[in-house]
Parts: sequence; structure tokens; C-alpha cells
Amino acid sequence: MNAAAAAAGAAIGPQQDAPASRGEDALAALTELVRPDLEACNRLIVERMQSPVALIPQLAAHIVAAGGKRLRPLLTLAAARMCGYRGDRHVALAACVEFIHTATLLHDDVVDESALRRGQASANALFGNKPSVLVGDFLFARAFQLMVADGSLRVLAILSAAAATIAEGEVLQLVTQNDTTTTEAQYLEVIEGKTAALFAAATEIGAVVADRPEAEVVALRSYGRNLGMAFQLVDDALDYAAEQAELGKTVGDDFREGKITLPVLLAFARGDEEEHGFWRRVLEQREQREDDLARAQALLERHGALRDTLARAREYGAAALTALESFPEGPERRALAGIVRFCVDRAR
Repeated sequence: MNAAAAAAGAAIGPQQDAPASRGEDALAALTELVRPDLEACNRLIVERMQSPVALIPQLAAHIVAAGGKRLRPLLTLAAARMCGYRGDRHVALAACVEFIHTATLLHDDVVDESALRRGQASANALFGNKPSVLVGDFLFARAFQLMVADGSLRVLAILSAAAATIAEGEVLQLVTQNDTTTTEAQYLEVIEGKTAALFAAATEIGAVVADRPEAEVVALRSYGRNLGMAFQLVDDALDYAAEQAELGKTVGDDFREGKITLPVLLAFARGDEEEHGFWRRVLEQREQREDDLARAQALLERHGALRDTLARAREYGAAALTALESFPEGPERRALAGIVRFCVDRAR
């Protein structure tokens, strides 16, 4: 194992910082509950990052070592255990889910021209756009190798469909970017594709590997989808409300890129013609002045846009909790319910 991979291996270990909220307590509890499985997953991730082309493990290790919470693979591991699965297929599939997620991050940062990822310099900022795109392709390929090795056509169908849906969501976001005529329905379609689809697949395959009844497969897919929707809604609110250190990226990135998110849609719908002109200038024409972000934040506050976005996130969170009622009470169910709090509490 080279130095870059060793560093990544250390970084993706299950250690957690001291919890600062009920939500973080829930993440720590879930991590501890599946610790042996997560450690096996992390080892597999490091192993499959290897390549004789030195730049591949070097760049992959950079983004893996950036300190992500491994939320999506944690969901796969916990869902499988909640469904009574006692084999080890879920470990490789959790690694597969993380590779898909990491590949999309590499591609997203190139598309968005992001300078930060999880509070550190993004891979494209350090290595350039072309290596980031190509290493993202490599990680997608590794994910599909893991799917094929699993041997289940149903698992392959679920995860490959999620990968295609993520790409569709990102393209739709690109199409609607800078367009203030975007509808809420289009926005929700974007976040369902780019975020919720992988959450849904991550939890659904937990029931599939455990060979559970179809009703439980559907329930876990619903849990993951609604959790993913809540997660993205909170993210979109935080882009206007969080401190940079908390957000792990530059505050106002969505604003500077002209992304049309729910807070903007709500403020635009509730604003007057003068405000409409402001939003068109900064988002459609991309003519942004130094104090425009502060004005955008003031308009969102005036019209209750952040408040109502977070209320919508809580509604999706409640739907995720309802989906868990299909399963018997136990530590895994409690941990997965706690993750709903983790996702929503990030905005507090």
C-alpha cells in the first residue's frame, strides 16, 4: 500500500469527533453499531483504490481522506443488519455505494468549479479538472466491478439505475441553472436524482441481500429516498445560512453558481418586481456585486424561505421515520431513525 492509500486508510477509520448535538450522537451511535462491518468496508475501499497508474490512488486518496461521514455506506450496512442479514455481501456493496458517491463528488466539483470539498482544497483545485474526471470514471468502474462480483442481477439493476439517475439529476440541474422560471417540481426532480436516488439504493439493497419480502424492500427504498430529500433540502438552506467551517465548502457557492434551489424559488415567488429583477441579475445574468450575497440572505430571511425549506425537510424526515415502522424495534431501527435527526439537525 502506498503512502497516499495509507493516509486514506487512516482517515476513513471509524473514529468520530466528540458529538456536538443529538444528531451527531445518532451518527456516532450508528457508526459504533456497525463498526466491524465499516472497518471491513474501509479496508476494501483502500484496496480497490489501488492502480499501477500512480495518480489514480493519489487523487482518490485525497478525496477519500477528506473526512466524509460515510453516511451512505453506513445506511447499507445498518439496513442489511436490521433485515437480519448475517453474511458479508453488504460490506462490498457498501463500498460500491461509496465509490459511486465519491465519483459523483469528483465530477460535481469540476462542473461547479468548486475550490473546497469538506473544508479542504478540492481534488480539481489540486490536481486539475482532467485528472479529477478520469479518476471519477475509474471509481465508477470499480463500483461496477463490485456489483458484478456480487452476482445479483437485482442488485446490479438497483445500483446501475441509481448511477444513471444521478447523472440525469446533475444534467437537469445544469439545464435549470440560472433559470428563475424553474418550477418547484423541476427542483424536486433535480434533488431526487442527484441525491435521493443513491440514498434510496443504499438502503434498498440492504433488504435485497437479506432476501426480505417486497414490502420491506419498498419500505427501505422509501426511507432512503425521503432521507435523501431531507438531506439535500437542508444542504440547500445551509448554503445561505451556515458558517463555512460548518458547511465544509464556501458559503454561497450555490448563489455564485446561479443554482436554483428551493430557498431561492420561495423568495422569488413571494417577492415583488424589484426583487425579481435582483434575482434575475445575480442568477441569470451572473452580474454579482460584493454585497449581493448579503442581500440575497436578507431576502430569504424576509420571506421565510429558509424556515420553510427546513420545514419541508422535516416533512420528508417524518416520511422516512414512517417507513421504518415496517420493521421491528431494535438497535438498527433506532440508529436509522436517529440518522433522520442527524440530517435535519445540521441546520441548527
